[in-house]
This record gives sequence, structure tokens and C-alpha cells, in this order.
Amino acid sequence: MKIDILVAEIGSTTTIVNAFDVNNNLPIFLGRGVANTTVDSDVNEGLKTAINDLARYLKTSDIEYHEMFASSSAAGGLRVTVHGLVYEMTVRASKEAALNAGANIHLVTAGKLSTRNIEEINKLKPNMIIVAGGTDYGETETALYNMKKILKMALDIPIIYAGNIENQSEIRELFTNENKNHLLKIVDNVYPRVDQLNILPLRRVIYETFEEHIVHAKGMAHITDMVNQKIMPTPGSVMEATMILYEQLGPIITIDVGGATTDIHSVAEPSDDFKKYLEGEPLQKRTVEGDLGVFINHENVVKLFGDGELEELLNISKEELEEVLKNYTYMPRTQNERNLVYELAKRCTHKALDRHVGDLRRVFTSSGQKIIPEGKDLSCVEYIVLTGGALINLHETEEIVRDYLKRNQTKMMPSRGVKILRDHDYIMASVGVVALKHPNITFELLKKSLRIE
Repeated sequence: MKIDILVAEIGSTTTIVNAFDVNNNLPIFLGRGVANTTVDSDVNEGLKTAINDLARYLKTSDIEYHEMFASSSAAGGLRVTVHGLVYEMTVRASKEAALNAGANIHLVTAGKLSTRNIEEINKLKPNMIIVAGGTDYGETETALYNMKKILKMALDIPIIYAGNIENQSEIRELFTNENKNHLLKIVDNVYPRVDQLNILPLRRVIYETFEEHIVHAKGMAHITDMVNQKIMPTPGSVMEATMILYEQLGPIITIDVGGATTDIHSVAEPSDDFKKYLEGEPLQKRTVEGDLGVFINHENVVKLFGDGELEELLNISKEELEEVLKNYTYMPRTQNERNLVYELAKRCTHKALDRHVGDLRRVFTSSGQKIIPEGKDLSCVEYIVLTGGALINLHETEEIVRDYLKRNQTKMMPSRGVKILRDHDYIMASVGVVALKHPNITFELLKKSLRIE
């Protein structure tokens, strides 16, 4: 059987292969295969097993494909450290770009790197380092100092410079003298002027650099033997899918509740009432809550409930709750387990939205009380998309969002009339990478998954 597009999602534990038929620009989702990830040996082994599983589902003996894309979060995903000049300016801009590209940020520093910072970088063993600092034709010293310090560490990883353009020539010379030009990427300043974020060039180069260097990760050496199209970080793929929906539908939020993290992606301009207060807020924003997950991090989430609260919500005794938690797996089998996952997903969603969405603050001034917006304004959002295993596989998870909208009157969220869509085919993490080459096909696939007429 010949398939037009396969997309492999290579996770730390599971590899999924989704199949799509383009069908004269009327694409359809054919099905998926699943296998254990084999990153400890050769990731292609798990890929082949997942394709065989897909073949069984499609009732065919053999699968051939025209294009295979891939997203990966295996081996810890894309581990990045970010170093800039002022936290609320260049550091924040670089951090936003890295998060939007799907990076897992393990260290953020502002100002000149200290001895302790250097020790932390060595201990973290990042896949990539981003250095910024200074608006264009502004401060130059800090970024140069940090680059020299990082070069002395002799790390064999890509280093991206996204700071003051005045430093570009000197930084190229530094890398030339050290014979490390192959590790250096230079992009436009991520913060060229005060309150202007320029994150798209950095995001594109992060994608490219991830694709170039993914083959160096454990078990990934031969990934391009099978994958003949783009490779990108899995969370970046979700953001790309969200961007495609924004371009076609308008302001949007994607909520992705997973086993280990809860990610919120939003693409929206602030409302006219708040624009003057929120200069410098990015159009696209992604936050990753590494402590909020319904499986690997479920113990963290359970602790967020008050004494006896979870038992009351589930209508079970303390002993019954302890029994459920003792036998807890990522695939709920009983009604009590399904109810538990629902409450965990609800708490993850609400906490993650609290951290992602801006607030309306009451401020008392000499001329009286004023309401001042702070953070990301999502009051103009028209669509909220639910993805991730917990939100997709459980019933009535749309009520989780409706409940948040009803309870949080000071958060800059949309009205209760917002449209809540479910990623029924569970493909957002796949089709985002396809969007890099086939944006129109991607939107058609998303329309079907979200049941948009």
C-alpha cells in the first residue's frame, strides 16, 4: 500500500506513526500505528514496528510512503539554555522564541555569566545555547563576554547569536579563530528596539538547527534513512498547527495536557482597549508547565487539592482513593480512574491557564482606582482547541474550559461564547511539521479533526 504522507512522533517512551492520504488536496487521516521508542539503540527499529502496527490497522501486508516527516521529544527533547542582557527585554524575547520553537529551557540568565552559571551549563549538557543582548547599536559588551566564556567551555553543540547586530562581525571572528564556525548560527536581533520582539527569525533557525543536529542524539544517528522530510521538536509542531489555525480562523488558544507537562499555546493580538499597556507582548506565546501532568507528574497535581477535596470530587473514600492512586496507569481502566484523570486534567488546565493568561489588576492612584492589564491579553480569542490524551479521550472536557471562563472574571480570557474545539483525530502534534511544507493540506486535516464545517 502506497501512502502519501507519514508523520512520526518520536517520544521518550512511545513512537506514533500517523498516515495521511493527500487525495487531490482533499487530505484524509488514514490511521496510526504505535510502538515503543528505541532511542537506546536505533530509533528506526521503533519506527518500523510502528509502521507494521499501522499496516495491521489498515489491513495491508506492506506500506510504502512518498514523504515521511517527524517530530521528536525523545532523549529529553530540545534542551536549551538562554543568556541575555536584561531579563524583561532580550532574555525574555529569546526565551519566547525558544519556547515557541518547542525547546525545553533548562537555564535562563541575565547579564554576564558567572562561574556558577558556567558550572550549571556544564552540568545540564544542553543541545543548544542561545545568546542575545543589547538592542541594535546599543550595549555590546555583555553578549561578547558571554560568547567568549561559552567558547572556552569547548562544548560541541550549536550556539545561536540573536543579539545586537554590531557584534556580529566580532563574534564570527571569535569562532573563526577557534575553528568552530560550524557551531555558530547568527540571526537578526530578537529584540532590535525597546518593546519590539522579533522572534520569527530565531524560531526558524532553531528548527533548522534542531534538524541538523538531531542525528547526534542517542539512537538518532540513522533517522534520515527513513525520514525524508522535515524534523522538528514535537511542541514546536503543536505551535505550528496553532499558527495555521490562527491564519485561517483568527485568535486562538491550544491547550495540550500531557502525561508529564501541560502546554498552553496562544496566538492573539491584545484588544484595542489594552494595546497601549501591552507593548512588547509576543503575538505567539507558549508556556510549558513541567510540574503539571496527569501521569508522570500526577503526584504533583494531587498535592494541589485540599485535604479531602479530591475524595469529595470523586465521591469515594480516602481508602478508595489510595487504592486508585496505587494502581494508577496512563490508560485508565475503571470509572474511578477515569474520574481521577478528569479531575487531574481539570486542575492542570486551570493552573496552566492561570500562569499563561494575563490579569486585570486594580491599582489605586491619586486620581482614583484604575484597572491595569498585565500579561497576555486573550480576551479577543475566538477558538480554544483541546488536545493531549487526557482532554481528547475523556468525555465532556469542554466543560473544564467553560468552568474556568465562568470562575475567573479578572483573567483576560474570552467571553463564554468562545468556540471550544476538540482534536478528535489527535493529530495536532503531527500535522504542524507537515505545515512547514504543505500549509494548505495541514489546514484541511485540522478542519476535519476539529469538526469544522
